[in-house]
Amino acid sequence: MTQSLLFPGAADALLFDLGRVVIDIDFNRTLARWAGHAGCEPAQLTGRFSPDHIFKRHETGETSDAEFFAGLRTSLGIPLSDAQFLDGWNDIFVGEVPGIALLLARAAKHLPLYAFSNTNGAHIEHFSPRFTDVLGHFRKIFLSSVIGLRKPDAKAYDHVVQAIGAPASRIVFFDDLAENIEGAKAQGLIGVHVTSPDDVANALTALGI
Repeated sequence: MTQSLLFPGAADALLFDLGRVVIDIDFNRTLARWAGHAGCEPAQLTGRFSPDHIFKRHETGETSDAEFFAGLRTSLGIPLSDAQFLDGWNDIFVGEVPGIALLLARAAKHLPLYAFSNTNGAHIEHFSPRFTDVLGHFRKIFLSSVIGLRKPDAKAYDHVVQAIGAPASRIVFFDDLAENIEGAKAQGLIGVHVTSPDDVANALTALGI
């Protein structure tokens, strides 16, 4: 269905998730780092971590880094310092998704590019200077902890669409999570589920870019 909505002239703007679309992330790195600090095996932590209400409030800016780490101290059962939690938390970032910079540069010649990411203050402070070049392709970046809204909530998409100033039906949204794509579609955007850079490349080709 999505493919049939992608054709030359179908879009006024392109909206990209960051994690696993533009910036490669690997939560196993974070667990391994925390386990190293705690002197245990990563497998011991795997089943203890979940995106609970504290995690979600952290991503909407309602919970501070210190409060989030305090919650992790309890849920994971490891007595790490805030600095040790932060060290592992930021180790999630691997690098740019291979090939995405060229695709964004190609797309930016034809349409304005925007980004929309569920993220938190600690990660923003870490990735913003590290990925300046690839993030420079975006006209504006919407970050959940800054706008106080996160995907897949309907109000989050409505906020971003209004800020972009184009009809939702003329915005193509790229995300690696199916639930975020479904949320975007429910608010009228065209969704592209990204499992590899090929999905982005194929969508751009279909758009005549």
